[in-house]
Amino acid sequence: MFSGLCVTMKLSDQAYLTLAIWGVTAIAFFVAVYEAQWNLAFVALATLALGVIPTLLAEYVRIVVPRAFQAAIALFVFATLLLGEVYGFYDRFWWWDILMHGGSAIGFGLIGFLVVFTMFQGDRYTAPHWALAFFGFCFAVAIGSIWEIFEFAMDQIFGFNMQRSGLMDTMLDMIVNVCGATLGALAGFFYLKGRDKSGLSAAIADFVARNPRLFGRAKRPRRTDRK
Repeated sequence: MFSGLCVTMKLSDQAYLTLAIWGVTAIAFFVAVYEAQWNLAFVALATLALGVIPTLLAEYVRIVVPRAFQAAIALFVFATLLLGEVYGFYDRFWWWDILMHGGSAIGFGLIGFLVVFTMFQGDRYTAPHWALAFFGFCFAVAIGSIWEIFEFAMDQIFGFNMQRSGLMDTMLDMIVNVCGATLGALAGFFYLKGRDKSGLSAAIADFVARNPRLFGRAKRPRRTDRK
């Protein structure tokens, strides 16, 4: 029954940064278990799982995720859970929450763009470039909004303090989400226009190149170029 879920993950396919993060997290878990710090052990295990599971799922559905994407996922989860929640980086550095929300919004903007681009099989001329980019923007903003609702629910139901300063914290997070989502969407827009071959647009191009079966029409010429 579970044979299809048994995926072999090669450590040699991971970036050194990803392996370093997984290694530090694993050490933190075993130290926490040894010292009976069960909250820390749970967070460390969750951090490791959330960093590894996306890679396993990608291999299971036969999607090639570039090393830079994998490293970004591992770094974000590590910085959010282990550094932010356990070691108090949210309280030590006022800009940590802004950095995390901005980074996640950019990532979800890229993911949203790639999702809709996959629906069109990589055909950049099927829909207006701004429409594809706008979907990526909306996707990222929606995820950010859902997360704020989750924080509110946790605070109200379980007495957590995820929203910290309440309305100001929520609105600042929403503003940062919109800014990050805009950057992610613009990266998709410039990729479609072929104007930017570096940075985030280069990451999109790398993902498309590594997954030709998802973007079968990526090389299709313009209709105006056909005879």
